Amino acid sequence: MRLDTVDKQLINHYQRNLPVCERPYQEMASNLGISEDEVISRLATLQSHQVLSRVGPVFEHSQAGASLLAAVAAPPEQMDMVAARINKAPGVNHNYAREHTYNLWFVMTAPDEDTLDERLDELEHHLKLPILRLPMVEGYHIDLGFDIDWDALP
Repeated sequence: MRLDTVDKQLINHYQRNLPVCERPYQEMASNLGISEDEVISRLATLQSHQVLSRVGPVFEHSQAGASLLAAVAAPPEQMDMVAARINKAPGVNHNYAREHTYNLWFVMTAPDEDTLDERLDELEHHLKLPILRLPMVEGYHIDLGFDIDWDALP
């Protein structure tokens, strides 16, 4: 997929600056000089081509319900399948591989502790793998936005 200037602006600017308002896509459109429908269409296309994994805000977990870090020890030959299933679970906002016995790690959120436990129990049942549950003791902010040097890309 070839990205044009507007796609690049959507990716670079709105990684960190997603408007928090009633019509965020309208505000983005106004800033970019395109229609709200075009913003929505472009974001959907970028997601369908796996340029973007998700579009939406990231909330301070302690202000938005319950969350925890979790991990599973997936058989290496099933890593992709297990990761895909984890990514489909409600409340999972990222998932990553690590070189460890517990080789797939993810954060799950929910409106409350009971819902979080239910979601983890259901995922554990579907995966047929035990989930290591690591409640947060101390929080750290990791900026997951990256300025992209488009000229350096092939």
